[in-house]
Amino acid sequence: MRTAERRTTAGRPLRSGELLPVRQLAVAWALIVLIAALAWVLTVGQARDMGVEPGTMGLALPLFLLLWLAMMAAMMLPSVAPVALTWTRGIARGSRGATRALRTAAFLSGYLLAWTAFGLLAYGGLALTGGLVERHPDAARWIAAAAFALAGLYQLGPLKDICLRHCRSPMAQLMRYAAYRPRLRDLRVGLHHGAYCVGCCWALMVLLVPLGVMNIAAMAGVAALIFLEKLWSRGPLLARVAGVAFLVLAVLALFQDWLLPGLHGSMTPM
Repeated sequence: MRTAERRTTAGRPLRSGELLPVRQLAVAWALIVLIAALAWVLTVGQARDMGVEPGTMGLALPLFLLLWLAMMAAMMLPSVAPVALTWTRGIARGSRGATRALRTAAFLSGYLLAWTAFGLLAYGGLALTGGLVERHPDAARWIAAAAFALAGLYQLGPLKDICLRHCRSPMAQLMRYAAYRPRLRDLRVGLHHGAYCVGCCWALMVLLVPLGVMNIAAMAGVAALIFLEKLWSRGPLLARVAGVAFLVLAVLALFQDWLLPGLHGSMTPM
């Protein structure tokens, strides 16, 4: 049988301009994996140089946002990859790999833009807590307890459940996105989905205040939790279990200094 007459698994003839699903997604998958890998390399390199310090670590806002962007790319792209590829595969059917890669890049740019906007709030929160700990060192335990308690309560709350359900099953929303005007559509879709993701995961990022923004172990743990919440069949149950665990840690943080390295600070490179 000629190549142009190959059939799909559904029995429909596969036109000569189309690609099999595996080949269609290969370029986009490679792009996401490459970005995430480079982001982890950059983040780990910076963490080794900077160590774990309270507050904004002496960084000006523009430099902090660049570092925050790399962190979010490293932590979040693995969990958002299936949604990005589902979207670009649906709207770019029959497109070549390069076109699909550009559409995926636009989606991811919008997604990371949402997290960069949250980085502005993160910078303000870190500046506030860092200044408070500098003036009143004993406040570190209460800040840590409040951070764990906030994360725990949010994990068990209704808004977390709404946003997590969207991140786990976004197909209905993706169908609505198809009505967007083509111009900058991929960027807008990524931004909109990123806003839901921020709503789902922002409280987990608050944990980096007591654990340390440049604490690689903490970042990896939070990223793994986010990945499992979104993609594992028992993700919602895991989110609730994590919420209970965070509430326990909120109590322990009042007595256990090892739970707040990001507030005590350490100039030792990781």
